[in-house]
Amino acid sequence: MSPDDPLVRRAADPITVALTVNDRPSRMTVEPRTSLADALRDELGLTGTHVACEQGVCGACTVEVDGEAVRACLLLAVQADGTEVRTVEGLAAPDEPLHPIQQAFTDHHALQCGFCTPGLVMTVHHLLAERHGVDDGEIRTVVSGHLCRCTGYQGIVDAVRHADRTWDRPIGDGSG
Repeated sequence: MSPDDPLVRRAADPITVALTVNDRPSRMTVEPRTSLADALRDELGLTGTHVACEQGVCGACTVEVDGEAVRACLLLAVQADGTEVRTVEGLAAPDEPLHPIQQAFTDHHALQCGFCTPGLVMTVHHLLAERHGVDDGEIRTVVSGHLCRCTGYQGIVDAVRHADRTWDRPIGDGSG
């Protein structure tokens, strides 16, 4: 097919996507190839979703889509049309105290450079929204999908344990 073929041009035409991001309705027009991570950052200014490997390996881009933790670099924005997305910015408003998970990460020195932190926080949010009483093995398994070069992970495990004990939440609804 040549670039002038109408089928080729239509496939590259921008698409309007409507989704709810951090409890707010959002609309954006993106190229079909735009990842959800890039759309959140570039179209909505939500720069807490970090982009690193762009292969889903590092976990820095983790967000929740319809309550499930996903790698936003692997999901196209057009695939997220009609979904509810929560980013790290949606855990606590700027004028509110930190979310208990964010506070636990701070209190237990579970971050240093901070690049991996938003993705880890969102993965932990998904885990703890589903159940109480996670053990160290389960925590280590869940965070093993994230690359962190600074902390050595023990501070992260300690923070998750602390957040599990202190975050007052209903189980199974993913809110909060």
